[in-house]
Amino acid sequence: MNLHGIDLISFGYFENDFLEKVADSVNREYNLPVHIKEGHLDLSEYYDPGRRQYNGNQILIEVDKHYSSDSIKTFGLFYVDLFIPILTYIFGQAFLGGRTAIASIYRLSNERYGLKEIQDHLLARFTKEVVHELGHTFGLIHCHVPGCVMGSSTYVEDIDQKGAHLCTKCRSELISGTNPL
Repeated sequence: MNLHGIDLISFGYFENDFLEKVADSVNREYNLPVHIKEGHLDLSEYYDPGRRQYNGNQILIEVDKHYSSDSIKTFGLFYVDLFIPILTYIFGQAFLGGRTAIASIYRLSNERYGLKEIQDHLLARFTKEVVHELGHTFGLIHCHVPGCVMGSSTYVEDIDQKGAHLCTKCRSELISGTNPL
């Protein structure tokens, strides 16, 4: 089987220009071709009415099962509020060392927190989240080097304070394939 680069699969409406900017950043960071595609999943079965959120674990499994057959990495892009049972919410999720990751833009906009909309912040946050979760698919774990995109992000402020790129240490682990799991 001849696998091609990274597939960014949109599950919901994202402006083409927005997705192309995310794809360009991913291409620059991982030096792999990036393809933007559309996907369709009925998310209703992953909705938890008690939480009013969608189960990220189950969605990640579905994206992996139905969309990751012909790419090196597959990334599902969503507009819904995601959670995993042990956390109140998540920005994204990935199979560590696997082929698939997901992220949602839902909690990344300033308006969600009563602040003025700044489109560049939304793009920067989402791009960092995509690059971060893809790092996990390549086996990278959370990094403690200040500014590294692989730093853990519990709040949007954490995302804002880190850079959009892998640090030298993470880049070296990615290239060598020797990640301390």
